[in-house]
Order: sequence, then structure tokens, then C-alpha cells
Amino acid sequence: MAADPVDPERNRFTSRIGRAARVGANMAGAGAAFGANRLMGGDEQNARNAKVLKAALGGLKGPLMKAAQMFATVPDLLPPEFAAELGELQTNAPAMGRPFVRRRMAAELGPDWQAKFRDFDLDAAHAASLGQVHRATSLEGQALAVKLQYPEMKSAVESDLGQLRTVIALLKRMEQSIDPSEAIVEIGDRLREELDYEREARAMRLYRNFFADEPQIATPEPVEALSTRRLLTMTWLDGKGLMSFKTAPQEIRNRVAALLFEAWWAPMTHIGVIHGDPHLGNYTLSEDAERLNLLDFGCIRIFPPTFVAGVVRLYRALANDDRPEQIEAYRTWGFANLTDGLVDALNVWARFIYGPLLDDRVRTVADGVSPGEYGRREAFRVRQALKEQGPVTIPREFVFMDRAAVGLGAAFLHLGAEHNWRALFEASLEGFSEETLAARQATALTTAGLA
Repeated sequence: MAADPVDPERNRFTSRIGRAARVGANMAGAGAAFGANRLMGGDEQNARNAKVLKAALGGLKGPLMKAAQMFATVPDLLPPEFAAELGELQTNAPAMGRPFVRRRMAAELGPDWQAKFRDFDLDAAHAASLGQVHRATSLEGQALAVKLQYPEMKSAVESDLGQLRTVIALLKRMEQSIDPSEAIVEIGDRLREELDYEREARAMRLYRNFFADEPQIATPEPVEALSTRRLLTMTWLDGKGLMSFKTAPQEIRNRVAALLFEAWWAPMTHIGVIHGDPHLGNYTLSEDAERLNLLDFGCIRIFPPTFVAGVVRLYRALANDDRPEQIEAYRTWGFANLTDGLVDALNVWARFIYGPLLDDRVRTVADGVSPGEYGRREAFRVRQALKEQGPVTIPREFVFMDRAAVGLGAAFLHLGAEHNWRALFEASLEGFSEETLAARQATALTTAGLA
């Protein structure tokens, strides 16, 4: 990659303090409102508190809002009222203006940065919570996507993660069934990784290598000479969004879903890696829906082989109604103090997540359920059951697997896809063993520079 310039964000103490003060004031106001709502009591207390929290976060951009949305997309982490309100938050931020873009590009590639491109569009093609993407053309005529991180994101992440703990403390005071402490650690680690564009380039290379012999699944190629830790240049992949195919013939929608399934499950069962951000905007398709493009690799979760083996073990234990094996699978995942009541509660969620994989027939992922409601009913049942078990700590590895599985299922529902999901999953498990996965993972990560 290009030599990374001196980090202008290092020791941005005043910036961090300023953001902490702004966020802290919002959280303090939310805390006071929570207290008032508790005094008022009533069945609508959670709904009122959820609206307060949404209002407190709604005026903020960047990492805290993204973290809040991450929590909202794991249905069993939050009471349903909170998940619904936070799910409506938008992570999109106003794009940086042209003068700002020029300064940021000069900071990353030097004052002669424009001479390194044939064309560079100073207006962003897409703006999100941590950065924005510009279209460009290389000197050789190759279409490029240039992902430019917003300034001071490192300070913002650390400040916001501190405030996120305040949010969770407020929620824990009201909700005793689930302890999300490990989830906060997990989300923090993933957000920090998303700021490291050098790591994202390596993750992109990992997926390119994995799908090198699969012409129907494409990934961009990073351009190291035009990239730094906060600037990632890659080849541009043309395509249409998933929702463009909602009204396509059933056969095409099914083909799109099969490609999504392979793009998510094959890396998981072969090298222990998942795409942890199932946002619909991270996928596009060719005009004929014959090729799926994977576009964003900032949130790639690498799992220990033992955890992946636990995922497969639980699938087989549920299929065989094998209670001892179910317990061992949960223990492998990191759940502690596994009483019969706790296993029963966890099985409610597990049978929902694994449900399509356990049913040997052609079906939708969830018959009669809308994408926005996917998992909400089961999450409510789990929370009610866990209230009788005492606080349960959700293992950190579970968070992004759960989030991605729910997001993937919602995408299948949007498409109205119908498959024998069990047959697709069994095909991905061909030759699976923990030892084989460990060996493949070690080779793949070393080759991509992620070991």
C-alpha cells in the first residue's frame, strides 16, 4: 500500500473530549427521562424509554449510531420496543464537500494525489457513517471505487464506545434477562477493525481467493498503490441492488438467494469466516442476476474453528433431538451455567435460526412473516423465558453470527425466495470437520495476510 502519512488524528484529545461532552449530554438527558418513566410505571414504560433513546441518538452521526443499529439488528439483545425504535435510525451522514475531500485526499496520498487518477469525482457516490465512496478512473482506464474515511473517526469510536456502555447500563437497569457486556466488547472490536482499511483490503483479498474459482460471485480487487489505512481504492463492480429483483420471476429470485446463501455460508463452513454486515447495500447483482458482487469487507468476523464446529454440532443436535449434544454445543459457544431452563430458552431461538435448515422441503425462510418482523416474535419469547433464569451473558462470538443470520434471512424474505434450505446447507457441509476447517483457515488467513 502507499506509505501512510503521519496520523493527524493521534492525540486528538480535545476532539474526543468535545464529542464525549455532546454525546454525554444526550445520554444524561435520556437517563433522567428513564428515571421519570420508571416513576410513572405502566405497561408502556419500555415504549416511552425506547422513544427517548431514539431521540437522544437521532441527532448524532458516526460510530454510536452505527453501534446502536448493530444492537437493533440482533433481535434477542434488546427488548422489542427498543429494537423497533433503534432499527429506524439512519447511519447515512451528509457527504463531505469538495474542498474537504481535496484536503482529505491530499492528507492520504500527498499534494499531487489528483495526478494519480485519470478522473476523480469529488462528489460522493455514497456516504455512510464512517466514510464515503467516490468514483474514479485509474491512469490505465480502470473504473475504481475510492473509499475515504471521515476525519477523527478513531477519536469518535473511542468516545462513542464509552458512551455506549452508559446506554447499556441504562438498559440493564430495566431489563434483567440478558447481559450484553460481551456484546459491547465485540461491537467495539469490530468497529475498530472497520477503521483499518489495510485490514479491509486483506479481508477483500481473502474473499477473492476463496471465490477465485466461482465465476458467479465477484469481489473488488484492492489497489494497494492508491490505498492507506484510511483510504481504500478498489476496482468498481457494476451491478443492481437486491431490491431491484423483488418483482423478478421466482426462478431469478431463487437464484439470487442461492448465491447469497453460498456467499455467506461457504466461507463460514470452509474457513470459519462470515460477512458480519448483512446490509442490503453491500450486495449488487449483474443485470441478468447471474453474478453476485460482494462490496464491503469492513466487518469480516473470523471465528475459532471450535466455534464453527459448535454451529454444526448444534444443527445436528437439533435435527436429532439430542439434548446432551445441544448442551455441549452451547458450551462450545461460550454459554455458562447451562440449566435445563436455560437450554429450553436458548432452543427457542436456535430452532428459529436453524428452522429452515431443519426442514427438508422447499419453503420460504419464514412463511407468513414480513422482513421487518423476522425474529421479533421468537426474540420476545426468549426474553420472557430468560427472565426466569436470571441474567444470561451472550458470548461475544455469537453476536455477529446472529446478526448476520437474521439479516440474511430478512434478505431472503424481501426476495420471496423458496428453496430446500436444508439441502443447500448440507451441500456446504460436505467434507466438514473441525480439523479440516482449522487447516483451511490457517492457509487462507496466511495467504491473505490476516494470520
